[in-house]
Amino acid sequence: MQSTLRRAGAFAAVGTLALAAPVLDVAAFAPFAAVALVAAFLVTEGPLFEVFARPGDHQDGRLNGLAGFALAAAALAILVAAVDMPVSLFVTTVLVLSYGNLGKQLVATVSDDPFLGTAGFVLGGSLGGLAGQLGVVAVTELAPAYPLFVFLASAAALVAALFREVLFERDDPLVMLSTGLLLWLFDALSGPVGAVEIGAALALTVALGYVSYALKTASVAGMLSGVLLSLLVIIFGGFGWFAVLMSFFAIGALSTKFKYDDKLNRGVAEENEGARGTSNVLGNAAVAVVSVVGFAASGWFSVDAVVFQYAFAGSMAAALSDTLSSEIGGLYDNPRLITTFRRVEPGTDGGVTWQGELAGLVGAGIVAVIAMLLLSDVTTPLGGVVVFFGGLAGMTADSLLGATIEGDRIGNEAVNFTATLVGAVVSTGVALFVLG
Repeated sequence: MQSTLRRAGAFAAVGTLALAAPVLDVAAFAPFAAVALVAAFLVTEGPLFEVFARPGDHQDGRLNGLAGFALAAAALAILVAAVDMPVSLFVTTVLVLSYGNLGKQLVATVSDDPFLGTAGFVLGGSLGGLAGQLGVVAVTELAPAYPLFVFLASAAALVAALFREVLFERDDPLVMLSTGLLLWLFDALSGPVGAVEIGAALALTVALGYVSYALKTASVAGMLSGVLLSLLVIIFGGFGWFAVLMSFFAIGALSTKFKYDDKLNRGVAEENEGARGTSNVLGNAAVAVVSVVGFAASGWFSVDAVVFQYAFAGSMAAALSDTLSSEIGGLYDNPRLITTFRRVEPGTDGGVTWQGELAGLVGAGIVAVIAMLLLSDVTTPLGGVVVFFGGLAGMTADSLLGATIEGDRIGNEAVNFTATLVGAVVSTGVALFVLG
């Protein structure tokens, strides 16, 4: 354990070289290129080797982990010079990964709980990323925008933690490059961020993460996905958008846990005790995320922002409608295949019950009402009806796909994604046609 913590501290020290980037300017890659050269060819044994060596490095006789980490940092630094990536984002990315891993290893000395380890990574990475941006402010003319700095550091830490959760430690170079590019996108999309806004956003998303994990409604990766998506929705859309998203996350999660033992006995329960993973979260919410990103970027294109509000609300109405239809409908006997109305066994893809369909209609209605009350462009009863029909269309599409191609051809997550896409397209199309 001590060797792992020592290695994390050593990697953090190397990552701190990123603070020299504002001074080195176009040569910001040089320190990391030098570290990569030393790690790959010069240090093959001895005390320094032991400090940085990961288990596989001993077999190869070189510091592959350190070399990959340093090369990824060097590549990211080249983007600063080549395509004008802000140097503050480079520094943030490197320090998030460096100090996030150190935070995780510090927690590991007192607890092996995966949730606490992930929390340690996010906290350590966020603090490291924030410190990096403040360091850049100290030596450059970058205007201090503290709430924005907090958002970018937190978002980068969540992205890196999620990638680390679904990949492997040896994939840190990929994690660093991916995090850096996404952070660049987040920065470009961000408008003015207020202190109260980011404070409330972090409080809400942290609470969401804790509750989802404590109630076992999501895996660690699923929890990270939900927290990250919620943070992005609040910053890029607003708290009304977050309320719509939460209607799906909260009600959907509770419906999954509802009479779980009965569902288990009937063979229709979700795996992992109903804890949803990243693929499930993204399958249901990917269209919503694209919608809120499109909303934030609508000023770049000649596209009315109202399109993205209806797409977002319609996709969430479809997601909640489908979830309630499946979770409630699975408790009742005699489901019928939606394409032929032939009776099938409970849990059969494409099988529906009238109770499940009714629950799905209620789910679509809940999202429609929340959207009508809280989304600025969905403010009339007619707007709510448009969202409702989008949800109904998505739920029906899910059942049709389940009855025809789900299983051998595509999986459940792909079906969920398609259903939410149908909900978004129908809501948007009807809104443009009916509301002009």
